[in-house]
Amino acid sequence: MTTIAYKDGVIAYDSRQTRSGSIVSDDCQKLTVVDGVSFFLSGAVCDEKALIAAYFGTPSAAPVECSGYAVDGGKLLMVGYDDKTGIWKQELDPANPDAIGSGSAYALAAMDMGASAEGAVRAAMKRDIYTGGTIRTMTIKA
Repeated sequence: MTTIAYKDGVIAYDSRQTRSGSIVSDDCQKLTVVDGVSFFLSGAVCDEKALIAAYFGTPSAAPVECSGYAVDGGKLLMVGYDDKTGIWKQELDPANPDAIGSGSAYALAAMDMGASAEGAVRAAMKRDIYTGGTIRTMTIKA
């Protein structure tokens, strides 16, 4: 999976891609920009396009096994897909740190102890085998 962390206006994310317990790549780009909306997704890579299409109004006929963050117009949203109701979006409070993915518990604990979003992903990389590679960041501009 991955670790994506948010704190103080910064999103940090790793670059590891895995499949069936094996590392596929340590240089995967996990930021996708479509029509000015930035998506940081975790879960099944094959479902990312379906989730993004649903975000823009095209529902998926098949189950979607991914979720993540979207930055739309300077607002940070959690996005996902429910097979019964379709796309869901939840605006997140920019004052609260947040993390998703397989290393999220490590990242949240690190941020509770004072780490930045980047430091939180680095902490997750130490303990979560599905988090690794390069740490990349993006600053959210309101």
